[in-house]
Amino acid sequence: MFPKLLARLLSGIGLIALPKLVFASSAAAGTSSSMGQTNSGWGVLALVIFIGSYVFVMFEEFIHLRKSKPVILAAGIIWVIVVIISRSTGQDEEALSAMLDHNILEYAELFLFLLVAMTYINAMTERNVFEALRVWLIKRGYSYRKLFWITGCIAFMLSPIADNLTTALLMGAVVLSVGAANPTFVGLAFINIVVAANAGGAFSPFGDITTLMVWQGGHASFSDFFSLFIPAAVNFFIPATIMSFAVSKEVPEVSPEASDEEAVVKRGAFTICILFVLTIATAVSFKQFLHLPPFLGMMTGLSFLFFYSYYIKMTVSGDEAEFGSFNIFNKVAQAEWDTLFFFFGVIFCVGGLGHIGYLEIMSTVLYDGWGATAANITLGLVSAIIDNIPVVFAILTMNPDMDLYQWLLITLTAGVGGSLLSIGSAAGVALMGTARGHYTFFGHLKWTWAIGLGYCASIYVHYLVNG
Repeated sequence: MFPKLLARLLSGIGLIALPKLVFASSAAAGTSSSMGQTNSGWGVLALVIFIGSYVFVMFEEFIHLRKSKPVILAAGIIWVIVVIISRSTGQDEEALSAMLDHNILEYAELFLFLLVAMTYINAMTERNVFEALRVWLIKRGYSYRKLFWITGCIAFMLSPIADNLTTALLMGAVVLSVGAANPTFVGLAFINIVVAANAGGAFSPFGDITTLMVWQGGHASFSDFFSLFIPAAVNFFIPATIMSFAVSKEVPEVSPEASDEEAVVKRGAFTICILFVLTIATAVSFKQFLHLPPFLGMMTGLSFLFFYSYYIKMTVSGDEAEFGSFNIFNKVAQAEWDTLFFFFGVIFCVGGLGHIGYLEIMSTVLYDGWGATAANITLGLVSAIIDNIPVVFAILTMNPDMDLYQWLLITLTAGVGGSLLSIGSAAGVALMGTARGHYTFFGHLKWTWAIGLGYCASIYVHYLVNG
């Protein structure tokens, strides 16, 4: 527990240091697109409230307070402060209203898109698609090293379709089922899964929230993201190759219970998988050919699942009734609402701080002062401590003048930078809770140097391939 507590304490210290950067550079920031009130008492209070709420987020594992609660409260308080500043300084309230409308639109598009994706994943889970994959892998009798590579490769290829959290939990369940007696294997396999899931999500608009935001923001087309496949693969394979030499070639003993375990794929499972692919194709077509927002295509695809669930319900047989009814609205209710509400808090916190003037300062210091390449690489490293979602949304709100190469660079670095620490991504945090004692902060930190090599190599390969 102490290593993870120490990591979050250090993260908090890094966040608390942010105001120093703000005050040191406030003279360089203009006020053309913000209120320019970063030096006011109210402005500083808003920043402190955001930092305080994010400290609660970092300590979620210990205090068991869902991460959405503090950021939603902070968002409300920050916007009250924005209104107070606006009225006390005679600022144009129409600009404030326009900023709110922009934030609402950003959140609504993200919310509806993710709600559909989560509903499909829940439907496939209920039909035992992922459970069947887990049981099949357990029964194959692979060695520890083969399982290390198989689970990593599956995580890399699955996360572009499913989110990295779902992918990590699925592969983590496989590793624990066959390797619980070998803590060294579990720790290394979990690190590999985290790196693979984050890297795989970087080259697909659907693989990570950050790639989705960049795509919906119109900074890269759907096909542009696939040019990150080679850099993402390098990011995965370099640390995986290094770590694989520490994994035993011994074949694990599978318990009789695991050997006899069966996973019956329920009726309609593969049809739902096909409908999910069709839904993704619909969203891409809406964006590429009709210039409609992707969430509209996803919602249209959700109707496919609604009608198919009605078909399953109307044609249920006596044998299938034993599995229980298939109610699609239960799958909607089982979406990860804490995550969806967390995005609301993040978007409105960052939007409020941006209106006060903090994002303009960051843009001046990082992108105008350091240059886009140095800024994007640095922010990728920052995402190992701070979640990549507020980092990327802040960049999207700042909207620095960058070409496609630089937008893909920040997509890559923010996506894979979280792999450097176990607390840097949702996949890592979730697996720490799944395998307490086997996968720890310091256990991951031992291999940060190898992951860092993959991080640097992926940036260089991105330059060679796409620069």
